[in-house]
Amino acid sequence: MKPSKAILFILLAIFSLASMALALSIGSVSNADATIIYQLRLPRVLAAFAVGGLLAMSGSLLQVLTRNPLAEPSVLGVSGGASVGALAVLMLGGAGTFWVAGGAWLGAVVVMLLLWGLVGGYATHPSRLLLAGVMIATGCGAISTLMIAFASNVAMPGMIHWLMGDLDSVTSLEAVGAVLGVWLSVLLIVWKLSPKIHLLQLGTDKAITLGIDVTYIQWMMVFLSALSAAAAVSIAGSIGFVGLLVPHVLRALIIKQHGPDQKFLLPASALLGGSFLVLSDMFARTIIAPAQLPVGVITALIGVPSFLWLLSRLRHWSS
Repeated sequence: MKPSKAILFILLAIFSLASMALALSIGSVSNADATIIYQLRLPRVLAAFAVGGLLAMSGSLLQVLTRNPLAEPSVLGVSGGASVGALAVLMLGGAGTFWVAGGAWLGAVVVMLLLWGLVGGYATHPSRLLLAGVMIATGCGAISTLMIAFASNVAMPGMIHWLMGDLDSVTSLEAVGAVLGVWLSVLLIVWKLSPKIHLLQLGTDKAITLGIDVTYIQWMMVFLSALSAAAAVSIAGSIGFVGLLVPHVLRALIIKQHGPDQKFLLPASALLGGSFLVLSDMFARTIIAPAQLPVGVITALIGVPSFLWLLSRLRHWSS
């Protein structure tokens, strides 16, 4: 008997709650009291869940929009722009989650405006958007490398650590509340648009025939994916493979039974992506305790073999 999508979604929700409970109970400090759990672990676990969900939703949207199974949040260059903004703050001696996040948001907004200027009149040509994003991402990568090369010995370690992707600096529940608000807002909008996005993947001509405003839906997908990536990078730095791997794992779970149903895949990405990053961060905190690893290292170590295994198992990679 094939499990329904509703049952799969409920199982994903239960798995998400279980992963957060496990991450709260395990850490580098044994027998942690309520203060440690509330002030240190809880903000980090909630931030990891929100960031993972945002990256996964961004990847899912981009893979449908560009019809490219290798698309992920960094493909639009928004992650690169956020990195440049955050690194600029660190290079100038700025510290604290607020200032670094503000710099990341500013860099992401600049890239979004640049994308709009370059492809604003060509929303129905995803290949143009993809090429522009790749070029912007390459340029941002070069700028980031140049900034690190000219950084002081004091600022350089923090800049490199941030580029690896890390949640160690997340201690403010206010900052976590903001990123959770973005996660919830994007999830609700994606949920509402998912039936139209599902029709869009059948082809633009067919979607137009069915009464879908293709240009509006495509630009909403660009905006939501960019907003998700910017929010995630602003608080956690550059974390790879979540937006690439999670959508394909979900497709592997349902594509034979239900097909590539975006009405399920997009909201489910928010749950599985969050759970994946929560567990990855738990390993990052504990695997060499009391020292900690950047969570971006863990996601890469898990993501590379997992993605190669999926590649060997799946025949159909279309969105």
